[in-house]
Amino acid sequence: MNSSSIIKITGTGVAVRGNDIDTDRIIPARFLTKITFEGLGAEVFTDDRKQLADKGETHPFDQEAHKNSSILFVNKNFGCGSSREHAPQAIKRHGIDCIIGESYSEIFFGNNVAIGVPCLKVSESDIARLQDKCEQDPNCEFSVDLYTLEIKANDLSVKAEFPEGARQQFMGGTWDVTAELLQNDSEITSTAEALPYFNHWK
Repeated sequence: MNSSSIIKITGTGVAVRGNDIDTDRIIPARFLTKITFEGLGAEVFTDDRKQLADKGETHPFDQEAHKNSSILFVNKNFGCGSSREHAPQAIKRHGIDCIIGESYSEIFFGNNVAIGVPCLKVSESDIARLQDKCEQDPNCEFSVDLYTLEIKANDLSVKAEFPEGARQQFMGGTWDVTAELLQNDSEITSTAEALPYFNHWK
């Protein structure tokens, strides 16, 4: 039972601009009481979306042109704040398969790796180009290649950074640690049975 290899992601993009967008803005704390992650996709950025709607404006995630976008373009320190797993879960369940930005919270980055959503880093000037591109042409398809670490869209090509360990996990299909554990269930059981504190110290 292996994770699926993830080497290339393609799709249209959506830009959420701004530095230091924290996990509470991604998914407010009141949703942390949910027993499962079901339904979180509909609530991603819910307070930001409502605040803009109240002013007669439309959040990118509510714009018809971006309703099927699968690549998210962000800025600096995205996913900062509390370490809640609900934030990446909400983003993924909304339909986002990949995030491109200037930088991320370390815990947020790791939580995304664990659910198969790569978070690549690009320069400030390059993220501006990518965000401009998806806003000006919502139908433009982007291609993110984890092998070459290139992001392409028509005549636009950008080099990205991605930690080698995470890159190998995605390409090798070992990013899902739960699946890796289940794959080795018999070995885990054998080891547990040999431990004295699992056998009343016999």
